[in-house]
Amino acid sequence: MEVNGGERSNITLPNPSGEQAGWADASSLIEAACADLQDGELIHGENFSLFASMSALEIMDPKMDSGMQFGYRSIEEAIENGAAPIPLSTDRTVDVQHTIDVMDHLLACEATWHKGHLLSQTVFSCIYLLQIDRTTSYTLLHAYCIITRAICNAAIMTVSNARTHEEEDIFTAVYGLPLKGNGDEKCLSLINSVEEVLSRQLRACKASSSKKKLPEDFETLQDNPDLEEGYCQSLLGRLRFRKYFYHILVCMGKSQGRGLALAQKHIVSGLSQLRSIRESLEFLSFNARGSFQDNESERTTASGCRPIGFDSSLNRRLSAPAPPRAIRILSWIETLDYFEKLLRDLDIVCSFSMDPSVEGILQFIVRFQKSKPDLVARAYLQRLLIQDGWMYGRESFGDVIVRILSVPDIKRNQELLNDFHKNEFVVQLGQLLINLLKVLCTNAPWQRRKLGKILQDWSVISLQLDLTFKQDFGEISNILLNEDPYAKMSRRLVIWSHEHTYWIASRFLLLGFDLDLYSSSEYCMVYWYMYVIFVKQMEQAHLMKVDNDDSSRRKGKKKLSKNALKDTQFPPLILLLQCFICLSEGLTMMMAALTNKQKEFKGPCIFNSEHERFFQHFELLQKAHVPDNISYQSFRESTANVHISNVMKYDYFGDAQRISIMLRDSFSDDPDKLAELRQIERVAEYNKIALHVINNLDFDDPSLKISFEFNHHPCFAVAVVKRS
Repeated sequence: MEVNGGERSNITLPNPSGEQAGWADASSLIEAACADLQDGELIHGENFSLFASMSALEIMDPKMDSGMQFGYRSIEEAIENGAAPIPLSTDRTVDVQHTIDVMDHLLACEATWHKGHLLSQTVFSCIYLLQIDRTTSYTLLHAYCIITRAICNAAIMTVSNARTHEEEDIFTAVYGLPLKGNGDEKCLSLINSVEEVLSRQLRACKASSSKKKLPEDFETLQDNPDLEEGYCQSLLGRLRFRKYFYHILVCMGKSQGRGLALAQKHIVSGLSQLRSIRESLEFLSFNARGSFQDNESERTTASGCRPIGFDSSLNRRLSAPAPPRAIRILSWIETLDYFEKLLRDLDIVCSFSMDPSVEGILQFIVRFQKSKPDLVARAYLQRLLIQDGWMYGRESFGDVIVRILSVPDIKRNQELLNDFHKNEFVVQLGQLLINLLKVLCTNAPWQRRKLGKILQDWSVISLQLDLTFKQDFGEISNILLNEDPYAKMSRRLVIWSHEHTYWIASRFLLLGFDLDLYSSSEYCMVYWYMYVIFVKQMEQAHLMKVDNDDSSRRKGKKKLSKNALKDTQFPPLILLLQCFICLSEGLTMMMAALTNKQKEFKGPCIFNSEHERFFQHFELLQKAHVPDNISYQSFRESTANVHISNVMKYDYFGDAQRISIMLRDSFSDDPDKLAELRQIERVAEYNKIALHVINNLDFDDPSLKISFEFNHHPCFAVAVVKRS
């Protein structure tokens, strides 16, 4: 037993036993060790290293725990004991049912693998897949196993290249499993030949039911003619779904998005086959023969029977050392739901117009992430956006930035554009943009952590650009600056980098609501910080707009008005930012007023102070100086003397509501933006009502309860006043 400081107690574990040794009850030894152990001490034995002890701490996490069930010692032993017979049964009808059960369970294993579990404990727990050559005499099962292996290989290649998988995700771990085989590239021809046979048999069944003459060479799948049509349809639906899914992955893997249109057609067909598979539930469960799985809600086959030919313990020696634990395979219904959602997410990726603007790409990714897509869909999205370090595999990201920044009169100056392509800041920003897109394609928790870290890189390069611009052009007047093409491009680059730095910061803050990172007592500081970031982001967007407008540029920089509603020069996206500013400021002032009026509304600080929580939430923003000169003291000074009367005086929610209504026509062709506007209108309307109610309340009433809920918008709360 190890103790802090390297001390040891007098308790030791016996040497590791051999394979033939007997087992004894160790309860008394464990009880003695527990009685003698102090805080910070570990049992130490020659066969129990620090690595093993750390693995033992992960026993409640099935993704980190490889599991070790006691079963067959080898594949050969399992086959010798009849665990994976060929054919699956001597009864032809039962044989077909068992085949469908294997297909269903294998599909459930694949969905479970997509969710982050080990390949060795999911898909390759199938003995038929581990020794696929044994199935060559059974063409139906052989074709299904071959295409399953090809699909797994295609998914692994995409996810590995995209690197969208999280640090705790072992999706791509193969551990020497037979993931590739000779002839896998011909899996479609094999599937097509099997599908043709089944289709001919299905047509023959329908001909038999209409009393037409059957072909002389017709051979049924099984012995019961009444069940032939149902089994044919069930098998066809499963084979066709695998075929279409493989087509989807292959088409989406083509460079420069060349296969997206064809992939969409296969997605439609795949969804149709999933509906057909769902419809087979009643037929297969009614005619099931065999041992049923214990828990009905966790059944992994349509029939509900236990599939033969699976043993998750066979590959335990391929997995990392960990304590015994079995993982849960997704149920049959969960599996179909998963693949249906996956196909719909892939359809969204295929429908992307491949917008040439960075802003269009960022908006699409954020909108796509709202559906919480799984790893495979996110990997294919990233692969579409970034191919060999180029956007859509067509142009470098440095070229993309230069194209966005250039104006018509500069585009004709090829020498200037060439100089800008070689500019070290443009090259660095291009790489930062690649990193940003990769981060945005990860899941929400990992995305937020990485956004906070890359924010510092964006902040540093923005500061460097600012200093360089002031050194080179600081003494030049606005008139001469506008006449110098290189100066105009440099100024745009400064504005563009600042704007996207603040965009990353706003995304970082908004993701905190998705992840439930903020408590109700912290909403005030969060909305205050959001208000500051949105204002800075809007300022940069306006500067870029002014720089694009020759007439505005001649008049000089225009100061932003408090109410952008009456300023017709603002484009819709800037006005939408103004809505966010109004809501954030209104919620900040309302919560600050409630805190100042009713101290218990602030909530108790049991573990840390408000200052400490401010630093914990915004540490990464503070380190990156985004924005500069913003601190906890700034927050306290802004909210210390706020009262309800101040909030009533400035109609924050009314302004947000009026701007959102005005923007409806501007976003009439964008359903997502229209939905966002409707959410903003509801938040603004309900908060206006709540504010008037709060203004007339007696805060000394102990039955009065004020809370904030997110019923109408995922990030902007609505005040709810109740009496207990």
